[in-house]
Formats: sequence, C-alpha cells, structure tokens
Amino acid sequence: MELSDLVTFSAVARLGGITRAADELNTVQSNVTQRVKALEAEIGTALFERHSRGMTLTGAGRRLLPYADRMAALSREAVLAARDDGEPKGPLSIGSMETTAAVRLPSLLAEFHRRFPAVQLSLRTSTTADLVAGVLNGTFDGAFVAGPIEHAELDTTLAFHEELVLVTARRWQSLSALRAGTPGSGPTALVFRTGCTYRQRLEQVFSEFGWPSATRFELGTLDGMIGCVAADMGVTLLPRVVVGRNDTVNVHTLSPAQARVETLFITRRTAHQYSALQGFAACLENNGEVIAA
Repeated sequence: MELSDLVTFSAVARLGGITRAADELNTVQSNVTQRVKALEAEIGTALFERHSRGMTLTGAGRRLLPYADRMAALSREAVLAARDDGEPKGPLSIGSMETTAAVRLPSLLAEFHRRFPAVQLSLRTSTTADLVAGVLNGTFDGAFVAGPIEHAELDTTLAFHEELVLVTARRWQSLSALRAGTPGSGPTALVFRTGCTYRQRLEQVFSEFGWPSATRFELGTLDGMIGCVAADMGVTLLPRVVVGRNDTVNVHTLSPAQARVETLFITRRTAHQYSALQGFAACLENNGEVIAA
C-alpha cells in the first residue's frame, strides 16, 4: 500500500471530489482517479460512492480514513523530525476558531513571525470539533479551541479567558425586553455550523430561557454574523472582546455559568515537538495579551 495512494484517498474524502483533490495535490485529475482505483483494487472493495454531486465515502472508506490520516501525519512528522536541527523553520499549521483568530491572534502571530521568519506559518479557521479532529489526525500541529477539552491524546494550555455575551439588534435594550417582544419560540438563533462550542452554548441559553425550539440559521463568517444581528434577523452568542464597541448591536451580560469559557491551545501528546511548534508555544506563553482576560 503506497503512502501517496493514501494521501490522495484522504484528500478526495475531505474535499468530496476528484477535481478539488487534484487542485490541492497539484496534479491532474487522471492521476487522482488512477490512485483511488489502485487503492480500491488492492483493498478489494469500493471506498467511494460516485454521484452527480461528487464522491462520498462507503463504510469501508470511513473505516480506512482515520488510518490514512494517521499514516500521512506520521510521514510528515518523520520528515520534520529528521530536518529539525533546533532552529525553528519549515511549515507550521495552526488551527483556530474564527472569533479567536479575528481578535486574539494578530499580535501573537506578528510576534511569532518577527522572531522566527524562517517558519512558514499557515492559519485555518474551523469549529472546535473539527479543530480537535484535525490535531488528532495531524492536519494541524496545534489549534485554539473552546474548553473544556479532555482527551488522553491531547495536551492543553490555557490561552484566554473569555466572557460570552448575547448579541442583539439595537432595538432590544434588555433581555427582558427581548423576551417580552418575541414569539413564544424565541428569536432566531444565528449560529456557526455544527461542532461550534459557542453554538452549543447558545442552544443551552435558549433552552434555559424557555426557547428550545427556536429556529437556527447558520452563517459562515463573523462579519456576516454581526451584520445579520444588526439587521435584526436574530441573536447570537459571541465573546465580548469580539463585539468590542460595535455601535450597530447591543450586548447583554449573562450569568457567570452561561458566560465563562476558556480558550485552550491543544497539541497532540505523541507528536514530535519540533522547534517551530516549540517557538510558537513560547510566544504564546510570553504574549501578555494572550494571558489577559
């Protein structure tokens, strides 16, 4: 079983099609198709179901994917470990929640780039659930996620304390006014996609307010979220520091149990802690803005 076949299989599974996988792997579509067919022939079963919208994994494909991701991650780590001479350099892949990337990370990333210019840092945003999975399978070297996180294969470092607030349109001056002025099912909950911890927290708050059946509307960007709240499309839950002094919306304080959340930086416990990642961890520890609440 060739590692390149497994890497190709993993890309097709993640991206849902041959064309997108070929673009990411910088190869032609026929090469991707050939490698997938070769892997299916070697294993003796179909790994994908082909349909008009792309390709989805079969049961066999879903079972194979974690092993393919793990082998690709180990291969990448082996190369990095062999090249690691104690001087931070080479690629470093960091994941983050979008809210954290927007407000908390710019000064940290700037400091890291100044101190270690030979490191090719990449940052990608996603939900906490996907970020945890990405660290475990080696897609990310580390990631900023919402706590608590308890996993035998992960190390966690406290990065930020956050206060979550309910964000509404300007016309809602208080939570009591919001509750009195909306239908019994409550306002529309504006949320990021499933796997977002802040979405789960908002659903808990709505349940406590007596709105368990409120309509959910998914949005993909922070700017889009705040814009829709300002237009009175619905309400959302965000860290207070993200909303800042935005005068297009109102923020409402919640109880400590509803509001408190920690942002953690996670790494895989068994991964090689090479110099670039150690340098990033040192910048995180020394960055005063990160420790401040």
